Amino acid sequence: MAEQAAIAVSGLRKSFGDKVVLDGIDLNIPRGTIFSLLGPNGAGKTTTVQILSTLITADGGNARVAGHDLSHDPDSVRAAIGVTGQFSAVDNLLTGEENLILMADLHHLSRPEGRRRAAELLDRFDLVEAGRKQAATYSGGMRRRLDLAMTLVGDPRLIFLDEPTTGLDPRSRRTTWEIIRDLVADGVTIFLTTQYLEEADQLADRIAVLDHGRLVAEGTADELKRRIPGGHIRLRFADVGGLDAAARSFAGTSRDDEALTLQIPSEGSIRALRGVLDRLDAESLDVAELTVHTPDLDDVFLALTGRPDQAAEALR
Repeated sequence: MAEQAAIAVSGLRKSFGDKVVLDGIDLNIPRGTIFSLLGPNGAGKTTTVQILSTLITADGGNARVAGHDLSHDPDSVRAAIGVTGQFSAVDNLLTGEENLILMADLHHLSRPEGRRRAAELLDRFDLVEAGRKQAATYSGGMRRRLDLAMTLVGDPRLIFLDEPTTGLDPRSRRTTWEIIRDLVADGVTIFLTTQYLEEADQLADRIAVLDHGRLVAEGTADELKRRIPGGHIRLRFADVGGLDAAARSFAGTSRDDEALTLQIPSEGSIRALRGVLDRLDAESLDVAELTVHTPDLDDVFLALTGRPDQAAEALR
């Protein structure tokens, strides 16, 4: 396992009764990066977070988290990480400031240091004005910011974010994304689980897709998209004559006579697009509209999750 990895996992397994939830997964996550774990409900994402954050134990495999052996030194792992789960840890009866000071007490900070840390985090998360109000009065976005601020009281270098923006409106979600990017710029490692595929596409340095307890794919967002077929260049013509002429010029296409469009398979590269444009120019074919479609993470997710044999077929 790599010494510089924030998380290094080999053969991680977990079952609940006769249900296998994790079936021998391997991970290697460099420090100071954002890693996103995708998968449908029940795929094992939350179980993975619970194991790596010491909340439950694995049935097998080896793992080092923040440089510490997960099985033999869980206390050191806990001291090095922060966890923001799907459900807020905020106490509604306390003010925002009191929630942060409570976390400082739990981290054994002195009272002056705890108040200093609380004030710093309220300012960082734009909660100064709300800091003396009960958390019960907070909006969803404010509660999520406070929840993440509470995670940062102990200054962790590795943070698990389990579906951190579920239920947030688009503006609050993007604010959370900016906070996450700022954390990584400061050297923090983020382990992110999410069902918002745009979130993973926007944030993650690397993405893994978990299905039926197994990792069925891993790579950058662009690498994963390139593994899925379906990219094409779509040409729309002003009349049937232009469509007929183009269909004769390009092999392996599909056409829609009603829409007057021709779909040319393509991986979406600049070279492929240039080739199409050169052919159109050489044969003096006029196009009313040209669009390029490349597979997105929705396509990746749908192709790789479901039945294991479907995932294998998608990767051939």
